[in-house]
Amino acid sequence: MSEHHTHSIHVAGEWRTAASGATRDVLDPADATTLAVVAEGGAEDADAAIAAAREAFDNGQGEWPGTPVAERAALLRRVADLLQRDREALGLLESRDAGKTVEEGRVDVDCVTDAFRYFADLVVHESGGRVVDAGTPDVHSVVVHEPVGVCALITPWNYPLLQASWKIAPALAAGNTFVVKPSEITPLTTVALMRLLAEAGLPAGVANLVTGPGTTVGARMAEHPDVDLVSFTGGLVSGTKVMRAAADGVKKVALELGGKNPNVVFADACTTPEAFDTAVDQALNAAFIHSGQVCSAGSRLIVEESLRERFVAELARRADLVRLGRGTEPGVECGPLVSAQQLARTEEYVASALAEGAVLRAGGQRPTGPGLDDGWFYRPTVLDHCDRTMRIVREEVFGPVLTVETFRTEDEAVALANDTEYGLAGGVWSADAGRARRVARRMRHGTVWINDFHPYLPQAEWGGFGKSGIGRELGPAGLAEYRESKHVYQNLAPRPVRWFKG
Repeated sequence: MSEHHTHSIHVAGEWRTAASGATRDVLDPADATTLAVVAEGGAEDADAAIAAAREAFDNGQGEWPGTPVAERAALLRRVADLLQRDREALGLLESRDAGKTVEEGRVDVDCVTDAFRYFADLVVHESGGRVVDAGTPDVHSVVVHEPVGVCALITPWNYPLLQASWKIAPALAAGNTFVVKPSEITPLTTVALMRLLAEAGLPAGVANLVTGPGTTVGARMAEHPDVDLVSFTGGLVSGTKVMRAAADGVKKVALELGGKNPNVVFADACTTPEAFDTAVDQALNAAFIHSGQVCSAGSRLIVEESLRERFVAELARRADLVRLGRGTEPGVECGPLVSAQQLARTEEYVASALAEGAVLRAGGQRPTGPGLDDGWFYRPTVLDHCDRTMRIVREEVFGPVLTVETFRTEDEAVALANDTEYGLAGGVWSADAGRARRVARRMRHGTVWINDFHPYLPQAEWGGFGKSGIGRELGPAGLAEYRESKHVYQNLAPRPVRWFKG
């Protein structure tokens, strides 16, 4: 049974249809049926939303940029409380739209709640500026932070609510107005979040939403002269297009792009049955949470050669036992891929890997059985005997596929871990604390986990080296992305300079 959200474009406090009248079916990835119908916006809708955000920033009745920090923080906390009130409904909606398990959906809502509360605390506990010593009591000099202005926020399909909130919370905390464009594949929880922002009392025009494709709406947002900042999370190809589009306007740009993330396992991490079990379990989590559709997925297992056969055999055995199904069903551990396109992409990558010499140890096919035939499901896949000449080791798959490489020395492990054009995240497993820290220090990735994989903290920056992007989300730097610094220099005892003698 589909829901109709054709009034899914939010401009200046009002819900509306697309200017063209176009709509899009949002499909349920578990059975390919229509889950909802939303407005299919275009460049005209993007222009209207940007105009509303510009007006709200420059001349808005609510004067959001000038609202005291304590009031902005209070609104963020109200949003956090509303997210928890609606936790079950939002978690279920995220599960149905993105295909993840409902447990993952609930975790996403909790993480989003934490982000809103973190940025509320961060701005309210800051000082009024940084006093700069000018070397004389006759000068008062201070560096203050002001909002950038109108922000264009473009978010991906894999973590729709989370990625929108990582942008919206700091943008609002800093006093900006914005237009958000969720992925056209998974827009539903972003629409729901906009309703919560209004319920929390955000002035009309501060938050605007346009549903529609990146090729029209996203492209217009990135190039529009009235946009001051573009924050984009998504793939490398689209990210480079956003950067080019923003260049003529010399806008601030923040990009969180892909990753090809190494999970390095030393043999000394597996010397007891309990330690071995933990490392294998975490390698499964690293690669197959949300069917591998995670920018930080540990899709490259880099394991010490002496451990390889025992580790991979157990990993493959457990991968074959993963229960697939609709994410809302009890006991389901892994949902479908988000779209038919993503399924076809995963199949093509696995086929190319096998043609290049990889050895299939688990998965490698669509599952069959009740409730699985119509959806975009793919078995968790383990590919052994991989190397850096293979496309599947170099390129991001965004599917439930794990490749296995081996090393003999610590230096070789580091070289393999860094042998990627990306640099988002990675893990290292070792019982030797010194070795673990040495390897972590040498890994060129924005987040490195030691004896763990995937956790993040809202107070710690998130982002990547290399082609994984520029800028950071979360942490103090995540707030700084949405601010301009201004130096105010006040001469308390002005007098003539007499540089010119006339």
